[in-house]
Amino acid sequence: MDLLQLKYFKTVAKFENVTKAANELYIAQPALSKTISHLEKELGVRLFDRRGKYIHLNKYGRTFLEKVNIALAALEDGRREIKDLQGKEFGDIRLVFLAASTIIPELISEFCKLHPHISFQLFQHFLRDANNSDFDLCISSSYEDKEKNNSMALLTEEIYLAVPLNHSLAKKKSISLTEVSNENFISLKQGKELRKITDGFCKKAHFSPKVIFESDDPATVRGLIKAGQGVAFIPQVSWGGSVGSSMAFLHIKEPECKRTIFISWDKKRYLSKASLLFRKFAVDYFKKLHDDVK
Repeated sequence: MDLLQLKYFKTVAKFENVTKAANELYIAQPALSKTISHLEKELGVRLFDRRGKYIHLNKYGRTFLEKVNIALAALEDGRREIKDLQGKEFGDIRLVFLAASTIIPELISEFCKLHPHISFQLFQHFLRDANNSDFDLCISSSYEDKEKNNSMALLTEEIYLAVPLNHSLAKKKSISLTEVSNENFISLKQGKELRKITDGFCKKAHFSPKVIFESDDPATVRGLIKAGQGVAFIPQVSWGGSVGSSMAFLHIKEPECKRTIFISWDKKRYLSKASLLFRKFAVDYFKKLHDDVK
């Protein structure tokens, strides 16, 4: 058993599809299949159940994957720690961002001006679970504002309701969310963290929003509001607030509509010096953003 076999197995397990895994690894499919077959022969069990063209991890495969993830993570952590021991400021940061996507480019750009030898791998669509800790830092959000022992709060921001300027509510300063229960909503797609949070606000107001447009792009959501196609929830800071806007932003009196953006890490993994530098920079950067909109 060698390291390459383990990396190949992990990739096949990720996709549960040999063709997709081979494309990801830039190797021929027959060579990948042969490697997995040799690994199974060495272990004395099949790691996947085959059903025609499809493969699925079985109980042996799931058990082995847990141990492979631990082993590969430990080796990667060792590599990073040795780099840090060399005392030079370089390295790479695997950053997952599930919130504040409009801020991330400027945040990274400003950081790189100070630390030009640090590079990034960025992931916007990422499944965080017990078997997937292939990241250093994650920026995400929640309606709760409590920090955990592996996270730091970056920003707590109000969520406004944005309406077109010609909307009947546009002259109001604040509303109760129940007042817009019959409105057409423009929203991020299902699965997005902000969508989960705002759907929760509507649930507290005892209605389900009538979503007529879904997008994964904040700029598109804002453009559709300006075009008079509906109303939407807009974060106060992370989506640019009301700067240069041609829409009205309404404070929501009831229920309280806020979210907190966090930066978190896997406490079982080694956090490199580069990651520690970026974490501190992100905390300071978001604090300035918040102060600027006060």
